[in-house]
Amino acid sequence: MKSSSAFLIGGTASGSGKTTLTIGIMAALKARGLKVQPFKCGPDFIDPSLHRMVTGEISSNLDLRMCGKSFCEQTFRRRFDKKDVAVVEGVMGLFDGGIASSAALATELQLPVILVVDARSAAESVAAIVKGFESYAEGVSIAGVIFNRVGTPRHRQLIEEGMAGRCQTQILGFFPRDIRFTIPDRHLGLHMGDENPLDTSQLKELVAAIEKHIDLDLLLQISKCPTKHLPASSIVNFSVKEKVRFAVAKDAAFCFYYEDNLEMLSAAGAELVFFSPMSDKELPVGCKGIYFGGGYPELHAENLSKNDSMIAAVREFGHAGGIILAECGGFMYLCKEIETVEKQIYTMSGIFPFSVRMKARLSRLGYRKPELTADCVLGSEGNYLHGHEFHYSEIINSTEDVATVYKLDSGKNEGYTFKQVIGGYIHHHFARSTKAIELFIQQLKQSNITTS
Repeated sequence: MKSSSAFLIGGTASGSGKTTLTIGIMAALKARGLKVQPFKCGPDFIDPSLHRMVTGEISSNLDLRMCGKSFCEQTFRRRFDKKDVAVVEGVMGLFDGGIASSAALATELQLPVILVVDARSAAESVAAIVKGFESYAEGVSIAGVIFNRVGTPRHRQLIEEGMAGRCQTQILGFFPRDIRFTIPDRHLGLHMGDENPLDTSQLKELVAAIEKHIDLDLLLQISKCPTKHLPASSIVNFSVKEKVRFAVAKDAAFCFYYEDNLEMLSAAGAELVFFSPMSDKELPVGCKGIYFGGGYPELHAENLSKNDSMIAAVREFGHAGGIILAECGGFMYLCKEIETVEKQIYTMSGIFPFSVRMKARLSRLGYRKPELTADCVLGSEGNYLHGHEFHYSEIINSTEDVATVYKLDSGKNEGYTFKQVIGGYIHHHFARSTKAIELFIQQLKQSNITTS
């Protein structure tokens, strides 16, 4: 049996450089001819798109809090099957987030941790950081360390002297400061993989730098799996007799989708039909519903607003009683207007009567467990959903006259609804509520409203 390796790359804190090193290591291993399977700890949409950019493989979110242990274990095994290396990128600092932390996931999946330490403002003191991470929690195996943003040879020497005799963790490399490998960012994080934030030349240079400065052979050796993970079946098993066409908005404005959600929808009987609200003039024909995910409608508000025929088609479908699910950026598109940080106002579809305004600072962030307060296309009153909220916009007008279908953990009512339209700021993940997927598909099949 061919040996395989699996490991989690964690950081001492956000901004340590683990994303750049992760995609560099993935790309370098793939360049060696290995089949690399990426994963992301946490609810992030952007990092998985970067993983896919360099590996060509779907990167699943493994989030113990949002998705549950069973989903994380099954999905890890299923996607890792027949691959050579599994690389899991951590979230924030290694121990940040409690049950949703990188350390908790590494422990659950029995993965060794490769720790990324930002050494740009310290020398011998980084050994104390490594020592602390080694001893902080039982069951967490810190197998190797990569020191990032190392300056001169003297800087490296001081770090090595500080580590010698004090830390057990093996040093895998010293990665230099290099602005060429910095991925551009904006208010919601780094640029998406589809935007090619590192061009071919930069990616080749990054791979060469990884090979030069990081001992990949040692990395693969210390992360060898004792036995090959057994394959697992799909997280959902639906009995599907016929498919139903389901339109999914997918372009630069609407690009935040959990790939496993799309796979579950497809497994439950949805024929996913992708379209662009920015460039397409009409909705795909014959669809029983529309899914608007999150993304960056505020960056493309002018183009979205100018596409009058698409806005009219969406509005007509919603008013006719068509089923629409809209999350965060998709919800903003269903509102009356979007006001940008530059105070420019752009007209949207207006299914919901209020406007949204972009802020310079984060509005809300965190996990959500909404409880349905009314029967709807996602379930019955009293059922729970799971998801995450992360946005810079806010609703300007009063929402008191708009009906809602769920209540957040805080007691706030959300899940705004109009006929068969549901919109809100939560990015739903259906791993822990697969019955909602099944009911949703049933509702689609029973609907007599179709896009035309």
